[in-house]
Amino acid sequence: MKVSTVKSLLIIAMVTLVIQPVYSQTLEMSKSELLNKIKGGWAGQVIGCTYGGPTEFRFRSQMIPDEHEITWTDSAMHWWYTNGAWLYDDVYMDLTFVEVFENEGLDAPASSFANAFANADYMLWHANQAARYNILNGIMPPESGHWLKNTHADDIDYQIEADFSGLMAPGMVNASTEISDKIGHIMNYGDGWYGGVYVGAMYALAFTSDDVNYVVEEALKVIPAESKYYKCMSDVIAWHKENPSDWKATWTKAHEKWNNDVGCPNGVEDEFNIDATINSAWVLLGLLYGEMDFGKTIDISTRGGDDSDCNPATAAGILATMIGYDQIPQKWTAGLPLVEDMDFKYTTISLNKTYDMSFRHALQVIEANGGTVTEDSVTIAVQTPEPVALEVGWDGLFVKSKDELDLTTGKKPVSFEFEGNGFAIVTSYGDNPWRKSKKKLFAKPKVLLEVEVYVDGKLSQKTTFPPEYHFRNNNGLWNYQLEPGKHKVEVKALNHRRGSELLLNDLIVYKAAE
Repeated sequence: MKVSTVKSLLIIAMVTLVIQPVYSQTLEMSKSELLNKIKGGWAGQVIGCTYGGPTEFRFRSQMIPDEHEITWTDSAMHWWYTNGAWLYDDVYMDLTFVEVFENEGLDAPASSFANAFANADYMLWHANQAARYNILNGIMPPESGHWLKNTHADDIDYQIEADFSGLMAPGMVNASTEISDKIGHIMNYGDGWYGGVYVGAMYALAFTSDDVNYVVEEALKVIPAESKYYKCMSDVIAWHKENPSDWKATWTKAHEKWNNDVGCPNGVEDEFNIDATINSAWVLLGLLYGEMDFGKTIDISTRGGDDSDCNPATAAGILATMIGYDQIPQKWTAGLPLVEDMDFKYTTISLNKTYDMSFRHALQVIEANGGTVTEDSVTIAVQTPEPVALEVGWDGLFVKSKDELDLTTGKKPVSFEFEGNGFAIVTSYGDNPWRKSKKKLFAKPKVLLEVEVYVDGKLSQKTTFPPEYHFRNNNGLWNYQLEPGKHKVEVKALNHRRGSELLLNDLIVYKAAE
């Protein structure tokens, strides 16, 4: 080999080392440092969720303007714990799964997580509520989260619940994705599932590096490059590199290109967007443009709008895992002692108990994945990210139209016609929070309404609408697998009773690619 060639190869190798951080195969840290990072991850979620709580979905498909003041006080977390504990669904949902690991061990089956989740006392919405209904009616994961069984499969649900999967798998990004495969498919599929997979991966890698850009980019390697989710995150990362000082410019580009919900019946062609992909973009805004500044990170993720409590909770949790609990600025942690021993609503678990459980689970995962645990330290077998399988929801379906139906079931079937290759109907029954119809409906129907849907004279769907929202089908009515063309839909209420009518609010029609 010529000397010039050798020199060239050495130069290439040196440049590569500068551009790409050395990826250690093992990572050693003290147990106290590991616990400090785990505590940071959980505390960061609570802080971020509290900060963004007052703005949640008040700014839909729009940035929160600078002139809109978001206040913070040492008593803010205690106030929400006491007066609006539902805000912390990001955390108590996680704890459902953490508690199953605590009770049954690392090999707990998906059914245990699904049943614990479905039978919990807390309220659920969107993909979570659809999954609960599915599970209670015998449709278990992964089908409970599949887009053909769950019209909200692309929504943010698992994304806001996946933090635990990375916190219990420090440095072991593929172990985190295995946990997400088991649990995330309870309620999500495809891009909706990827939101949680990516979040878990960022948490796992936050233990290995203090370079937020590295963590964001390296974690993305677990997502298939062909997916919409990957492409959106890649865009945000690239736009940040092109313009690292103006997050609003990147927000605008992401909103214009990716703010198009295809699945969630409530969000299609609506300013309301609970889609995992766009909300993940707002998480990245905070992490990338926050420049490791805790307050700046959560403020930018909040001001991205949409799900503006969950997004800063995720961003703050990841950053606080990187820097550790004791490095979160005192401004943000001053109020934590007031709440750390208070149980989260619907649980008997406090933050202090959560820190301990998550730490124990991390030690178990470390040992189960080739690492070692001694009295004072751990050695982690750091994993190189591997992409999960490609999943595409609403494959071959494109939104053609969304129009008001304003029909009400009665003794006789109601019907309508459309032309396309699929449809979804936004329904409401009783106190359904998504009811749009102006027609009067009794607040508390008393009938477990049984409904059949016929398409072109053939039974397409049979479902029930319980009077209690807690157990209700919030999927609506749908069929995503029709041949392109004209179709007639009939909806029959089998046990109609006055005051227990189902409202058919909006019709979404899908078409094939042109």
